[in-house]
Amino acid sequence: MTPPQRQRREPAPEPPKPEEGEGKVRNPERMYVVAGPDGERAELDLVTLIVARAADPPPSASPEQAALLRLCAAPLSVAELSAYLSLPFSAMGVLLTELLTADLVTARSPIVRQALPDRSLLEAVMNGLQRL
Repeated sequence: MTPPQRQRREPAPEPPKPEEGEGKVRNPERMYVVAGPDGERAELDLVTLIVARAADPPPSASPEQAALLRLCAAPLSVAELSAYLSLPFSAMGVLLTELLTADLVTARSPIVRQALPDRSLLEAVMNGLQRL
């Protein structure tokens, strides 16, 4: 009896590279233009809420800043803004720091409940509902 012969695997074909207009091609130079050089950044978290102070962006705003200001008409978290604009958190932090410095947006932490509700209040509500 002869042992089974091993078959050689052929390397998997490489996926086709997307053209310039197709898919999401990340250009590192573009991120530098959007974010600028590293400098001081505001203390931002993914859940920090951002709200625009003015309805219209100033004429000197970059396209990314103008889009950010339009999106922030209602409070949005930094994570949502990053997803909507398809920008990484680091670039979003730089853009928001510039807007915060120019006083075009406000940032606030989400409301966190510090304590549980009073048990006697919950029992009173439950007893009131049971009497209905």
